[in-house]
Amino acid sequence: MPVEVFGADEQQDHEINLEAFVRLASLALEAEGVRSGAEVSLLFVDEITIAELNERFMHKQGPTDVLSFPIEDEDPTAGRFPDGGTTGPTMGDEEPEAPVLLGDIVICPKVAAAHARDHGVALEAETALLVVHGVLHLLGWDHQKDEEAERMEAREQHLLSKFWAGSGS
Repeated sequence: MPVEVFGADEQQDHEINLEAFVRLASLALEAEGVRSGAEVSLLFVDEITIAELNERFMHKQGPTDVLSFPIEDEDPTAGRFPDGGTTGPTMGDEEPEAPVLLGDIVICPKVAAAHARDHGVALEAETALLVVHGVLHLLGWDHQKDEEAERMEAREQHLLSKFWAGSGS
């Protein structure tokens, strides 16, 4: 079972190529060594929604371009299988492998569009950067210190040059 990225476009400010961004997230995860069976949600939301998430979880006011919510579980296989622990017919001696839930990436295209204008790039390019940035955050990358930021930016650019090629295809 491959890495699965579940995408949803829950905003109407900008048209986005959901399929291309889901594919980019999947390729970036696989390039970072994420094993098959992992799951990530990639959500595109409006300014109100991301501002609420930013305040609730990051304690910051106003909208932002991207938020990542890693599921930090010491034992990612914890939890239960559907119908686990009940009596009844079984599917054989082997239990199915439970998916590893890595977390959620939430992107606001309206904020990304403003940043794209500021950076002199197309919205698709800015959004692709945010997708990869979000993936790396789910995997523990950070940019609080200068040297961390430099390493993370270099990795983002490497993944974008390998999987995005400026057009999303």
